[in-house]
Amino acid sequence: MKKSALVCSDLTKYFSHRLIFGNLNFSLRECQSIGIVGKNGSGKSTLVKVISGIICSSKGRIEFSIENTPIDKENFFRHIGLMSPYLSLYDELSGYENLDFFINLKSHDKPPKEKEEKINFLLEEVGLYKRRKDLYKNYSSGMKQRLKLAFALLNDPQLLLLDEPCANLDKEGIDVVYRFAEEQRKRGMLIIATNEESDLKLCDSLIDIENFKQK
Repeated sequence: MKKSALVCSDLTKYFSHRLIFGNLNFSLRECQSIGIVGKNGSGKSTLVKVISGIICSSKGRIEFSIENTPIDKENFFRHIGLMSPYLSLYDELSGYENLDFFINLKSHDKPPKEKEEKINFLLEEVGLYKRRKDLYKNYSSGMKQRLKLAFALLNDPQLLLLDEPCANLDKEGIDVVYRFAEEQRKRGMLIIATNEESDLKLCDSLIDIENFKQK
């Protein structure tokens, strides 16, 4: 288990002149988990996007370190896993080809055999190995969500971000998500954006985005 830390200081996000959240502070270390809660449209997904580096905050700082070594923001993606409904994979690639493409971006230094074994392991674990050659565009919504989980786990992330992770999943798929989330809590950091009570049982503490709406 690696020593890791995420520190978010005075995070503020505006869209035009509308405040989404302001002066949000929290920290996270290995073997800790946080849930982000709030009404639909309150900014939960926006906060996840800011933490993952998909969009920039309007103000504030995000510090991410592993073994006391700061990680440059442009390299966050190598150490972060993201599963989210708004995540888009490639329709014209198969399930396997999608994971193969992204593992070469996230873990380019691994030997080809090791990357192949990782992809096949994850496809088996999320129940898609037999459908690995099917095009992503032909997957059902639940299958797409399962592949997004595999995508999030490709690089054994130190920080795993799950945004509405159980959307479109059956009980078997939800159990898979929870199993990997529990494993993440034992080896790294976990953030879940959700209003589902069962999801929040995985979280040590909560951030209510509604409390950061005032200037």
